[in-house]
Amino acid sequence: MSSTAHLLLGEKLLGFDDPMGAFTVMIQLGSILAIVWLYREKILRVIAGLPSDRDAQRFAATILVAVIPALVAGALLSDFVKSVLYESPIVFAWSFILGGIVMLVVERFRPVPVILQAEHTSFARAIGVGLCQMLALIPGVSRSGATIVGGMLMGLDRPAAAEFSFFLAIPTMTAAFAHDLLDVRHSLTSERAVEIAIGFVAAFFASLLVVRPFLAFIRRAGFAPFAWYRIVLGVLVLAALAAGWK
Repeated sequence: MSSTAHLLLGEKLLGFDDPMGAFTVMIQLGSILAIVWLYREKILRVIAGLPSDRDAQRFAATILVAVIPALVAGALLSDFVKSVLYESPIVFAWSFILGGIVMLVVERFRPVPVILQAEHTSFARAIGVGLCQMLALIPGVSRSGATIVGGMLMGLDRPAAAEFSFFLAIPTMTAAFAHDLLDVRHSLTSERAVEIAIGFVAAFFASLLVVRPFLAFIRRAGFAPFAWYRIVLGVLVLAALAAGWK
């Protein structure tokens, strides 16, 4: 559903000032640490198997391959995204609507799943998911939504696509956090540090509570409810803009 766009809309509604979107990106490391905690057994198993287990080596390699497109795109386009796209609610609105339509289409016409476990994702499929993740630079295009839908298009079933997306989030969001921290290191006052710390803790506990119920829900209901929510929200934002909301 795009946590970034929801945060940016919330900031505009509350009048919260977040120069260069540092707060928006940096607090999401809390969500990533929550995912690390939830998947700690599998992560430790993969790490322990790296010296000798070919399956663990292959899974780690597919995650690294998948993260490269987003890292390259982020390095080239980060300034434009934060200075232009982050300031344009109309971009959020159309991203919500178009993303919702894509989710509905993929849910209906996706190929028959051939990958039932995330660790069986091939390198070609991992690259496809990674290219989809690049779209998440646009606020309103959910990173997890883009990678899960991309995974489904690549032949992963829903739970496998969601799990691969969560593992892919770990290096992606860690890199985004490090990049933003480097950008704002000279202007990171104690007041901003407190704001980020509070947001970080809130994001961590919210993710702990949401991730597993989310996976259980999509196994039962798919992504259609999220798609319709995105479409309705996008229409409401466009209506608010047409009515003169800034």
